[in-house]
Amino acid sequence: MAENVTLARPYADAAFELAQGAGALASWSEALDRLAAIAGDAGMQTCIADPGLSADRLAGLVLEVAGKLTAEQQNFVRVLVDNERLQVLPEIRDLFVVLKNAHEGVLEARIASAFPLDDAALSSLKADLEARFKARIDATVTIDPELIGGVRIAIGDEVIDASVRGKLASMAAALKN
Repeated sequence: MAENVTLARPYADAAFELAQGAGALASWSEALDRLAAIAGDAGMQTCIADPGLSADRLAGLVLEVAGKLTAEQQNFVRVLVDNERLQVLPEIRDLFVVLKNAHEGVLEARIASAFPLDDAALSSLKADLEARFKARIDATVTIDPELIGGVRIAIGDEVIDASVRGKLASMAAALKN
């Protein structure tokens, strides 16, 4: 996995520079989402690994499935195919999103909740996080019944565990010491 990230980094940097220069970060992000989904498809992975499929034919196949792409985005796909880097498109997309979010001052928050959060609770939680981190928060919420109650929030390397399970684990550790 780390090797794929190493291979993907220069391509993500190049895509970000192209997108930023053209003022098209959103368009590139959307295109990379589609391309990463295509590259992650089992059928497409078979085509990527097929030595009998020419680079032109593979690029044509990807471009046909990808739908509307700008000329720069099409050239980007061709460069990936020519350099045999199509399989790292998911990592390229992930690194691009990190660069885009850093540029826009956005932090990604992964929120695990014991129960579904209504819109008001999520908005309030996001507002509190935005005040604490002084950045716009893009939240992804998942349901984890094992938390018993409360939420666990991961933003970058920081984890805020406000779950019942986390509090019980802390109490158990304190009692053992």
